[in-house]
Amino acid sequence: MKALVLGVVVIIVAVLAVLPAGLGWAEDVLSFLRGALPVIAALIGLILVFTGIADIKDRSDIDKS
Repeated sequence: MKALVLGVVVIIVAVLAVLPAGLGWAEDVLSFLRGALPVIAALIGLILVFTGIADIKDRSDIDKS
């Protein structure tokens, strides 16, 4: 229960930080997202490749037995 409440509080603080009436970090957040998006996309692609390889290995193990 504590984790749920803390999670909601952190989300609210993050939203307030981005709003112009709050800390006004909207431009900084967008700049970070623009820079981090290619790295995040590459990591997601890498995870998908590893998942696909594991799936192919699992299927070949099933076919052998």
